[in-house]
Amino acid sequence: MTPLVWDCRGRRLEIGLRPLVMGIVNVTPDSFSDGGQFLDPAAAVDHGLRLVADGADILDVGGESTRPGADPVPADEELRRVLPVVRELVKRAGVPVSVDTSKAGVAAACLNVGVAIINDVTGLTDPAMVRSCVAAGAGVVMMHMRGTPQTMQRDPQYTDVSAEVGDFLRDRLDALEAAGLPRDRVAIDPGIGFGKALDHTLQQIARLVEYKRFNRPVVLGLSRKGFLGQITGRERPDRLAGTLAVNCFAVAAGAAHVLRVHDVAAHRDAALLHEAIARHAR
Repeated sequence: MTPLVWDCRGRRLEIGLRPLVMGIVNVTPDSFSDGGQFLDPAAAVDHGLRLVADGADILDVGGESTRPGADPVPADEELRRVLPVVRELVKRAGVPVSVDTSKAGVAAACLNVGVAIINDVTGLTDPAMVRSCVAAGAGVVMMHMRGTPQTMQRDPQYTDVSAEVGDFLRDRLDALEAAGLPRDRVAIDPGIGFGKALDHTLQQIARLVEYKRFNRPVVLGLSRKGFLGQITGRERPDRLAGTLAVNCFAVAAGAAHVLRVHDVAAHRDAALLHEAIARHAR
C-alpha cells in the first residue's frame, strides 16, 4: 500500500495501514463532551501531554465550541484561551500541533508560535485564512459544514448527502490549489454530524469509501457525538464503544486515515491491531 503523505509545515506525515490518532484538547467552557475541564492553560497542557503519552500522533487544540447551537466566541477571547496552550505544546509535545479555528487572526497568531496544522470547520472559505496557511506552509483540515454551529441542525436537507459533500470537497480542493495551497498539504473532513440528520450521517459513514477518489487523508471527527447516543442510548462521555465501532468500520474500509478523538489510548490500540491484521491480508 502506497502511503498518503500529508505535508504539515515540513513534517511529512505518512499514513499507511495504520491511521493517525488526533487527540482533542478543548479549552472551552461549553464543548459538548468535556467543556470546562481544561480551561486552565496548565491543565490543558498537561492533558495534551497525557494524550501524547497515550499515543496521539497529533494534538488538536480548540478554543471555540462547534457543537450545535454554540454561541460564537470573539477572536480575542479565543486567542486568549488557545495561544498559551499551543505555545507550550509546540515546545514540549513532540508531535504536530493543530488548532481548531475558523478565524484567520487566531490561525495567524498560532502559526506564528509554530502550530503545524489549521483545522477549519468552515472549509477554509475565508481568503485571509488561506493566505495565512499558504504563507506558513501549514497543513490544513478542510471540513464540510452546512450553515453555522448555530443553524446547522435546523432541518438539514440533502438529495444525496454523500454526493453533495463530495462535490463541496472537490470544489474546495480545486479552489485551495488555485489559491496556492498544494493538495499534499490538505486533509479532508466530511463533517460527520455538522448540518446532517441521523440518516444523512449513517449514509455518509456507509459510503465514506467514495471520498477515497480525492487521494487525500480523510479525517473523521465523530468522537462521542450525538448520533451515537441516538442509536445506543448512551449519554456522553460514555460513548467510547460506539466511537470505536464506527471508526474501526471506516478504517477497515480504507476510508479513514486520521481519527480525531477524545479517547486516544483505546484508538491507538485499535489502530495498531488494524495494522497488524492488515499486514496479513491477502
